[in-house]
Amino acid sequence: MPEQARRSPGIVGTIGESQGGLAVDAFGNANGRFLSTLMRRARAPLPSRWAHIAVRRALLSSTPAPAGVHPVDWIAERAWLLIRMGEADAARMLVQAVDVDRFTPKMYDVAVQAGLATADPVALCPLSERGRSLGNTRIWPLVRAMCAGLSGEGGRASAEINQARRQRGGARGIDLLLAEKVVGAGSGTRRAVTIQWDGVDRLTAWRFGLANATGVVIPASLFATTGAQARAWQARAPLITLAERLPHAKKAAALGVFSNASLVQFYSMMGDELDVAEIRDSDPGRLQLSYIGSGPDRIAALRALWRSGGQGDDYANHVLTAAASTRLRPDKSFADDTGDLVGAMFAGGFARHAQRWSGFVDGLDGSKADRGWAMLAVGAAERSVDGGNGRIDAFIGRDASRDKLRSRLLVAALAGLGRINQSSQQRFSEALKLPLGGQNSWTRALDSAVRSGQPGSVALLAAVGMQAPDWRSVPPRHLYRILRALRASGQDYAARMIAAEALSRT
Repeated sequence: MPEQARRSPGIVGTIGESQGGLAVDAFGNANGRFLSTLMRRARAPLPSRWAHIAVRRALLSSTPAPAGVHPVDWIAERAWLLIRMGEADAARMLVQAVDVDRFTPKMYDVAVQAGLATADPVALCPLSERGRSLGNTRIWPLVRAMCAGLSGEGGRASAEINQARRQRGGARGIDLLLAEKVVGAGSGTRRAVTIQWDGVDRLTAWRFGLANATGVVIPASLFATTGAQARAWQARAPLITLAERLPHAKKAAALGVFSNASLVQFYSMMGDELDVAEIRDSDPGRLQLSYIGSGPDRIAALRALWRSGGQGDDYANHVLTAAASTRLRPDKSFADDTGDLVGAMFAGGFARHAQRWSGFVDGLDGSKADRGWAMLAVGAAERSVDGGNGRIDAFIGRDASRDKLRSRLLVAALAGLGRINQSSQQRFSEALKLPLGGQNSWTRALDSAVRSGQPGSVALLAAVGMQAPDWRSVPPRHLYRILRALRASGQDYAARMIAAEALSRT
């Protein structure tokens, strides 16, 4: 490669500060080994959509490797965490920003995973020559066969497949058949393979990538054998039908992988496949009506969308209807819908539009207003609703959640965002048996990152504080620490959206 065409791995990222990323010194003088360990041990995906977005922003920002870690290994760690978060395409962009001849063994492993997660076996071809000398001897003979087949070298591909079949300890069963399926997609191979999933008890990255690369539908039951990130990968698989991808697209939206605009576009493409008679009573038709219908028709369509789908789809449906919700103006006929309307706007990040409902929410009967009021109390850019102790007491008194979880999260969020004073914080903490103080290694690391001006480190440590399967398992004291650190490190918007999400999803 000509020297002038080579790229330095010194500073790698897909977004700079002018495109909404973090500053180039976002990780400051942090210890690279410490941050790498954090990323490697972090359980992903995260329970919070907006924490996911904050972490993705930090990982994709153009930043140099911190001291103590190899620059390419640093990029590999970032990409590996993105893959586990469900961000297959984002991870692929980081991997492709490094020249292959600079790859370290760690980057080879991550590059393979990125290629499989994006269902692109061709991405493995530049890696096969050196990759086989680094380990994982089971896959490289199959990779060579697939790459030969896709290059039109049918004879060589068949020979490689036959050799892989004879190899002792090599791939067998469906792993070998899927590779043959990819080989058969090339020209001149004369191979036709039928894939049967009978007897397959788990979904691996290899099986996922090759099945989606050849348009083979993966049984829904197999997604239960792997992490939720695989469902986010499946949502963007281009050879699978939209209807089969729909539940995965909803999961991707709830995780933070899909934006409101992405999910709306997905439903729009589904609508294009329906005729006029079918679209009226379909979710794509209801979504269309929520944009172009009259006021009563719009709210009726939104209500139907909020209540459509199975259990666990509620938040995804709020993400779907976020932009449509901003088109409605406060009206007394929407009194029972304010929680859903405000929640949808915050799910899509439309905080300023949600704030317009503050006066309306303050004028509602308390029980009808509680959900919307709580989200506005923490999510609005400024104090726009009644935030006095009396209003908080009323919310706590009507809170029917288990162990007063919503009230505990509300108080933790208000304290973390600095929206109640110290005496009020102490009073509510004692009433709810909510310890917000205390120090441990995690809180000390957060405080140190804030003092050192490291918003990137704060985002990663926030992810570590959310090692839970869902919002109901996130300790309120962790939410308090995370919001306080994000706000202090200049990430106030992310802090407010996380706080509003906590009140919306519990």
